[in-house]
Amino acid sequence: MPCSPLASKSVKEDGYHALEDFLHVIVNGLWRTFWRKSGPLPFSLSCFHHPGSKFYAVEKAISRGRLEELRGLALISKNGNNLKVHWNQVVELVLFRQNILSGNELKLSVSTICEALFYGVHILISRCLSKSRTISDDSVFIMVFDSKFGAVIKLGGDLSKLELNTGDPYQSVAHWIKCHAEVLLSSVETIWNRLGNANWGDLGTLQVLLAAFYSIVQCNGPPRKSISSLASAHSLRLQKRRIECRLAENEHAKIPYQQYGYQHGEIVELDHSDNPLVKNTSHLKLRQGEILLLEDQQQGQKSFQIQESFIGGNYFLYGAVSLDYPTQLLTLYVGAHPSRLEPSWEDMSLWYQVQRQTKVLNILKHQGVSSKYLPEVIASGRILHPGPCKKQSPSGRCDHPWCGTPILVTLPVGEPLSYIVARDGPFSSDYALRCCRDCLVALRSAATASVQHGDISPENIIRVFNMQGTRHKVLYIPVSWGRAVLEDRDSPAINLQFSSSHALQHGKLCPASDAESLVYLLFFVTGGRMHPQDSIESALQWREKSWATRSIQQHLGEVSPLLKAFSDYVDSLCGTPYPVDYDIWVKRLNRAVDGSGSADRGKMIEEVATTLRPENVAESSGTSGGGT
Repeated sequence: MPCSPLASKSVKEDGYHALEDFLHVIVNGLWRTFWRKSGPLPFSLSCFHHPGSKFYAVEKAISRGRLEELRGLALISKNGNNLKVHWNQVVELVLFRQNILSGNELKLSVSTICEALFYGVHILISRCLSKSRTISDDSVFIMVFDSKFGAVIKLGGDLSKLELNTGDPYQSVAHWIKCHAEVLLSSVETIWNRLGNANWGDLGTLQVLLAAFYSIVQCNGPPRKSISSLASAHSLRLQKRRIECRLAENEHAKIPYQQYGYQHGEIVELDHSDNPLVKNTSHLKLRQGEILLLEDQQQGQKSFQIQESFIGGNYFLYGAVSLDYPTQLLTLYVGAHPSRLEPSWEDMSLWYQVQRQTKVLNILKHQGVSSKYLPEVIASGRILHPGPCKKQSPSGRCDHPWCGTPILVTLPVGEPLSYIVARDGPFSSDYALRCCRDCLVALRSAATASVQHGDISPENIIRVFNMQGTRHKVLYIPVSWGRAVLEDRDSPAINLQFSSSHALQHGKLCPASDAESLVYLLFFVTGGRMHPQDSIESALQWREKSWATRSIQQHLGEVSPLLKAFSDYVDSLCGTPYPVDYDIWVKRLNRAVDGSGSADRGKMIEEVATTLRPENVAESSGTSGGGT
């Protein structure tokens, strides 16, 4: 649907074509789902000028130069081989106006309602006077649209109580509407987003779908499949998924927690001021220009010079260069000193960022997983401090405060998305699509080694600029793989804003957890409002409400229809044992990012057609209210 506010001829022409496509998809989908999967469609779409006028195909009306006279489209019930169309064959009517709103309020204007009722009465009278009487004459649905909003009006009543006054027939009809008719108005909802794409699955399109469904029922009788039967089958599929995911037996699962040293649950105050061990073992802090000597068991001794330092969450992170290759900037993680016998939360985070991330990245490397979208281990080991070392064995340590401190050096270096968004504002559609594609490629590569990231968040995705030819290419790379899940007993990080619903509720990942976290990340970097959460319960409630009201999909749909389709797909998998099909989404995103861009502009015919097939419709998952 064209979004230009200018009512030019070309814009109106495109609008009628878009509306015709939109209605055809709806009618064809309903007929194939509920009535017949094969055979010819017993309906056609035609445009009209005024009551009593002939019906034309949109192309014919445009070619005859009668575009400005058009008032809308009508869904026509075909009458055998008779090509002549009468108003009693109108199944439902669609009015298309430049603006259907009443001023700045989100409600229908009086003129819009009056025009809809005028045509509605004309259709009911035509049906009543028809000899065939193939369509029920007790009610009619009229849809009203502009280039953004839409609503449904239902007019019904007993026409036998209409007392026509030939001197003033309009007054007679007005009296009948006032005293004997039933007029129902739906809410005005957004049908097309600012990109011109239909908001499939949202309330506005659902209202239109239901109106079209009941209009077809009036014309062709009850469907072979009822809505309740499809809903029942849908519920059975959801229940099957819950059973497969063992949600039934884990309904009251709690987040696992660790108790350090105390088993009775009492609050104990610890006095660190008199503890010489804690007093003498502060975190290692390096200064710019300082040389660090690292003992790597695989590569021997390597030297690095600190270039810059900044605090990254709960761990210490530095930019450094190898003295062997001083032109390449590297990321250097400094872990916690091993003498800390009772790790604090900060020290445990350092352990995950250094020791365990080293393990995870080495596992990926040893299993042949290599990608430019994954961090690469340059060196790992322990610091060799200046002066003599009195350790008794190669794996031991002396009493020097630096001795044994673990170090991890990786490539590349980049800025975290949290910093970029705070500095530059929300991402554009192009950057958001590239970010999604790059992260999915990284997750796909890790999945080949049965590794899940477990901590997707803006702090753990960096933006890197690579020089290729004469232009810079942006890469988005997931880092901080220390909380990765390698086996079932591993627990992911718990982030109230970005962790998946399954991780928050069960302390474990489901196969789609990383993808769900990626959707939250995309929502955040494109300007979505994420309120601070103070508990797991409130975080789960926010997720349930956001998915149920489709606020995440609606927001991403304003950025890119492809991102909205991806969020719908993820919603259908969350909390289930089914894996993410990374290949198909990477392929689609590649076309949007590296291709001509046509895959992500316009009406996304291919993607919409795929998602509208009954067998492929995304089902509500646990994130939409049923699984928590």
